[in-house]
Amino acid sequence: QVQLVESGGGLVQAGGSLRLSCAASGSTDINAMGWYRQAPGKQRELVASISVSGVGSFINYAASVKDRFTISRHNAKNTVYLQMNSLKPEDTAVYYCNTSPIRLAWGQGTQVTVSV
Repeated sequence: QVQLVESGGGLVQAGGSLRLSCAASGSTDINAMGWYRQAPGKQRELVASISVSGVGSFINYAASVKDRFTISRHNAKNTVYLQMNSLKPEDTAVYYCNTSPIRLAWGQGTQVTVSV
């Protein structure tokens, strides 16, 4: 069974940057991965996704993070990254990774807090 471990979150001022990492262990028959986030009182949302294997390739972003966030992968390390630049207070959330669409149990997530 695949386990997901997110890391890299923290407290940063508005305008700052963070790089999140998601390591997948176990069987990795995965076609696409995504970064999701859940802010207090809100539903979990997909912010970025990237194809990992299979026919065709894609990268997609939510409108709210486009041009500020960059998703990337290192297939040999079974790791997906999320580079977050020009962070805003509204980016404050717990960030999770999972397949896209969602097929795996959620990891513990990593907290990102952006102060004004």
